[in-house]
Amino acid sequence: MEDVTCKVLVIGAGPGGYVAAIRAGQLGLDTVIVEGQYHGGTCLNVGCIPSKAIIHAADEFEKAAHFAGESAIGVKAGKPEIDFAKTLAWKDGIVKRLTTGVGGLLKKNKARAISGWATFVDGKTVDVKENGSTHRIRAESIIIATGSIPVELPFLKFGDNVISSTEALSLSTPPKTLAVVGAGYIGLELGIAFAKLGTKVTVVEAMDKILPLYDKELTRPVEKTLKRLGVEVLLGAKAKGASKKGLDIETADGKAETVKAEKILVTVGRAPKTEGWGREKLVLDMDGKFIRIDDQCKTSMSGVYAIGDVTGEPMLAHRAMAQGEMVAEIIAGHSRRWDKRAIPAVCFTDPEIVSVGLSPEEAKSSGYEIKTQNFPFSANGRAMSMEAEDGFIRVVARADNKLVLGVRAAGRGVSELSTAFGLAIEMGATLDDIAGTIHAHPTLGEAFQEASLRTLGHALHI
Repeated sequence: MEDVTCKVLVIGAGPGGYVAAIRAGQLGLDTVIVEGQYHGGTCLNVGCIPSKAIIHAADEFEKAAHFAGESAIGVKAGKPEIDFAKTLAWKDGIVKRLTTGVGGLLKKNKARAISGWATFVDGKTVDVKENGSTHRIRAESIIIATGSIPVELPFLKFGDNVISSTEALSLSTPPKTLAVVGAGYIGLELGIAFAKLGTKVTVVEAMDKILPLYDKELTRPVEKTLKRLGVEVLLGAKAKGASKKGLDIETADGKAETVKAEKILVTVGRAPKTEGWGREKLVLDMDGKFIRIDDQCKTSMSGVYAIGDVTGEPMLAHRAMAQGEMVAEIIAGHSRRWDKRAIPAVCFTDPEIVSVGLSPEEAKSSGYEIKTQNFPFSANGRAMSMEAEDGFIRVVARADNKLVLGVRAAGRGVSELSTAFGLAIEMGATLDDIAGTIHAHPTLGEAFQEASLRTLGHALHI
């Protein structure tokens, strides 16, 4: 058994873990990071990055198919074909470049990477099994960054034709028929992508609306896309189990039906990975199924921190990254606190949806009197010239001092505006600040300025 001692031990090399290790190394802390599977975690390998690659390929294929028919802009092309094996190879190449890059960054910043699964012995010690040998690592500070896993339904166990998002991103060819269980962002992102690639998609959602975390106005443009693509959405329906023909369901009116499907994609959420690494050897306070943390990501045990999905919502890679960087600096003696108000959430559907800060309902329930208005992309010149008029940007601000509390947007490419939205809230911008900032013309970003002007009562282009 090899004994290793270090200042900082990071368990898990996902977005939060590897960023924590890189920053700790930059700060001169003797750092070890342990990962049992692959650098980059779910996000880089079987989540954020590969899914966006498949979504992009599907968008390009749909665009080519569009130009094979009648086109308002005069572009004509032949019927498109897709070499999906080549698409997957391209996607895998991107993943390899990024994960290799993570390994290089850890090495560059003198963070030692050990491959293997870590198991706690006590609050300062873990054992890591690697290629038949065991490392015993003792650290002054430990950062738990074990991430999350797809939720499995007891009556739809993963295997054979029942798949999670992980398997969906590695299918050798788009299935002819696909049943998606759950109309959250993962299910609709992948469902829309496969529909664009020619798959007949049926979405089964137990609630009475798609994307339950967003209001109806935001989801309406996505509903329009689903209809255009021929995606059947069964709301108020319950999945019951797999059968030879596909997915057995109970419809909203209580009828038993079967959705024909080659594959059943279960996307009903993700669960924190709190088992399998010796949590029972620790005395950690829990917040439901998550590890409880304070505003410095400290757990109930001295010297033990937790970051990312294992600590709760929102389960977002950039949240984990921000926490990882912060914890490394705290261990190095810096003064930092965690504030989640300006975390953007992006739904990469068609069109995209962005959420930052408070919604009108959330702001009112927090006791604020508010002003709120939106500006439609149908009145934005750049959107018109891109054939992307669906959607809008909405601003929520305090009525008394006009401080911006939240921004919501739906539209093509609005994910790229999320930084501006987050920055406005982070910097404490008011409606006057945004309205008074000269926005380049013609851009989609002008809709942010116009939404602020309209909330102030004097929009210029509507």
